[in-house]
Amino acid sequence: MPIKVPAGLPALQAVIDEGNAVEILEKTTARTFRIALLNIMPMKETTEADFIRLLATSDEEIELTLMRLDTHTPKHASPEHMSNYYHGFNELKDEHFDGLIITGAPIEKIEYEEVTYWPELCTIFNWAKEHVTSTLFICWAAQAGLYQRFGIQKHLLPKKMFGIFPHTIARPELPLFHDFDSTIYVPHSRHTELHREDIVACDSIELLSESDISGVYIMQEKDTRDFFITGHSEYALYTLDGEYKRDVSKGLPIELPLNYYRDNDPANEPVNLWQHTARKLFGNWLKYYCK
Repeated sequence: MPIKVPAGLPALQAVIDEGNAVEILEKTTARTFRIALLNIMPMKETTEADFIRLLATSDEEIELTLMRLDTHTPKHASPEHMSNYYHGFNELKDEHFDGLIITGAPIEKIEYEEVTYWPELCTIFNWAKEHVTSTLFICWAAQAGLYQRFGIQKHLLPKKMFGIFPHTIARPELPLFHDFDSTIYVPHSRHTELHREDIVACDSIELLSESDISGVYIMQEKDTRDFFITGHSEYALYTLDGEYKRDVSKGLPIELPLNYYRDNDPANEPVNLWQHTARKLFGNWLKYYCK
């Protein structure tokens, strides 16, 4: 179905140039889903493309609004890009959205209270409960949201969780998992984790999906439509490849991403195990939780 993004957004053309069929929504209607993306990843255009690629494959009409923090200036995006295509939180705080996606950020080794924009982020977390029908907290944002709302701590891993991992679904009857396989594969790329015992001990959280290897994956705050997702279902095919080769070129300690390259050989192409599930995940979220 069609999607509307800020006029002239380069990420849209990048997605089209990949060969994706994207229908442009010219005019919004009462049927249109208003989705906001709070993008705190450093590479703004890459993340924009990741979510446009997924949202454009859904069965719903979507108007995508890009949200930025007012108390943080990105280092890897031009001021022109941020001013042309993004709205600060203060501009949007009186509006209502059907859905909000809050991305991760590569700051997981920093204590939450030491993050310069933590106070504003907490304000947004609280604002979303009144102004957003359903919120997806992705990767670091999932950890941050669970800490802010329930005091659940993150824990440093002995080595990076890096690769594509199999997951089981505890509640396959839920609409979020409509038409899912019994085992799903999800990319993970992180240095910290949430402990399962902390999640199940919290009466306000239900654990919906997890992996024996990479740990908890999807959690839902009970009596809400808010989901905390530790993996990166939105990642493009070559994202982990780029991360691996970047770290190798810098001489950083990095292992091969597991279950990613064919025959676990970086000379081979990645095996796409997750994107069909990612399309279902975001499509089900929109269809069953955002209206």
